[in-house]
This record gives sequence, C-alpha cells and structure tokens, in this order.
Amino acid sequence: KARGAFNRLLHHAQQHPSRRVAAASGGNHGIAVALAARSLGFTADIFVPANTPEAKRELLESLGATVHAQGQQYAQAFEACEQFIADTDAILCHAYDQADTLAGQGTVAREWADQTAGLDTVLVAVGGGGLIGGMAAWYQGDTRVIAVETTGCPTLHAALAAGGPVDIAVGGIAADSLGARRLGKQVYPIVQRYVAASLLVTDDEVVAARRFAWSACRVLLEAGGATALAAWLGGHYQASPGERVG
Repeated sequence: KARGAFNRLLHHAQQHPSRRVAAASGGNHGIAVALAARSLGFTADIFVPANTPEAKRELLESLGATVHAQGQQYAQAFEACEQFIADTDAILCHAYDQADTLAGQGTVAREWADQTAGLDTVLVAVGGGGLIGGMAAWYQGDTRVIAVETTGCPTLHAALAAGGPVDIAVGGIAADSLGARRLGKQVYPIVQRYVAASLLVTDDEVVAARRFAWSACRVLLEAGGATALAAWLGGHYQASPGERVG
C-alpha cells in the first residue's frame, strides 16, 4: 500500500501546488497515505467505514491524519471522500483505481524479479485490484498470475463472470482489507488480459493460513495478508513438480 501512496504523492508534487491529500480506505491504504503525507509534507484526510478496527484508526491519527468515519462500507466512505475533494483543494489518492497507485504497487513484481531467479506463478490476494493490476501489468504474461479472494469478497471473481466490474455485497473475515465493492475500471482490462485464473477461499481456510504463518514462520498476518497463502495451503492451486511459486 505504501508503494502506491508514495508514488501518487511524489508524482503529484512534481505537477501541482496543493499539499493536501484525501483518501478512502478500509484502513491499510489510509495508513499508507498518512505515512506518505507526513513524510512528504502533505496534510491527509482519511475516510474510513465505521467498522474499521480501532487499532487502525489510532494508527492513522498517530501519523497525523484527520480521520472521518463514514458509512458501513468502503464505497460509502469513498463517496464522502469524493464530496470532500469537490469542496476543497485536496487531491485524491485512490486505493486501487489510479495509474500512479497501480504503478507503485506493481513494483512488488519488479522486486520479486530482482530477488529471485524467476517465478513461474504468483498468487495475489485481491480487494479492489491495485496490487494484482500493477503486478500483472509488470509481468505481462511472462509469469502466471493467479487471483485469490475470499468467498465473502469475490470482487474480481464476480467481474470476470459478468464481463466487467459489477457491484457486489462484501463481508466475512477479510472485509476490512479486501472489501472493495467493485473492481477498479483501470484494473479490469489488465486482469482480463494477464490474470490466468481466479480462486476463492473460505474464511476457515484464511484462519488456518494465519495459524500456519505464525506457527511455522512466526509471521503475524491479518486476514487479507493470509488470503493468497490460504489458496496454496487449501489445495486450490496445485503446483507442478519444480514450479516456482510466489
């Protein structure tokens, strides 16, 4: 998330005078925007749904952001953010549907290319699609990209089934981090061209993946962070002998 937020603000700072940024977020993107804003001399207004965990709100405030709790879902927080931008000189830092955000988050794929001898397949958790869109745009088919979502937040899965982004109901264990109601418009053409498959995992499988990450690696993951791992551990993706998977 920080990659997309920093890239957006750095690009904006080169072209426009405003030093005020606004973003809507379930929490993580907002934290990244607040961090980037503090680091680069911007003020940040972050719009979050009312169900955003208190720990994330406290972190936002500790980073100097003004926090606005609006509605019960990300989409409602985003509508309030858009109105705020219309009434002020703030610029939008979108969580996923913005070229600067996509390019910044896509650097994850570039780092993997630099740090490994090459991956055959990557499993990527999806909310609104910023991470998978940026990574798939970087790989452009050279590495197989597999989308992974929970059954409660099947935004990309639903878009592929419908032939384009559609509104869905979101819920379940990963809603605070993967709960975008609609896949990004800029993301969908990239997904359509470069994402090989879309997998769904259950909340129970995400819980099991979180437990595994802690017991085996001593890594603490929130639900969204364990979603791709859940597809691997749950057998939803079967690797071929010798296949290198990220």
